[in-house]
Amino acid sequence: MDQPLKNIAPSQPSGIDPNPETGGEPMTNWPAMTNESSRQLRNLRASAADVMKAFSGIAQSALAEKALNGKTKELIALAIAVAVRCDDCIAFHVRAAIEQGASRDEVIEALGMAIYMGAGPSVMYASHALEAHSQFALTFR
Repeated sequence: MDQPLKNIAPSQPSGIDPNPETGGEPMTNWPAMTNESSRQLRNLRASAADVMKAFSGIAQSALAEKALNGKTKELIALAIAVAVRCDDCIAFHVRAAIEQGASRDEVIEALGMAIYMGAGPSVMYASHALEAHSQFALTFR
């Protein structure tokens, strides 16, 4: 049986320092959440192949570099993920933003836009995205 995402959130991966923003333990293990979400998405792709194929096509079209580069698009996606309060989306788009070369300052600026657009609840989710960035950044050093 598949493990619920909420059960993996409290664990801390090896080699990840305590949350640098607070000096304490991370609230969520973002890399583990992403790995588990990817596994769950494979199950969904197998079960709803046509729908997921269509979704993949939308994603490929949206991510194609035209007037905006990939990094900018990932920062936009991250801000939207925060504003709509999607933890899994935060994890995937923080990782993708780092892979596209986004700096911590760029992530923070995008989070500022999410807070501006989403008000109070976005402040809480912005802290999740910042913690996720801190954890994923360690894996890209």
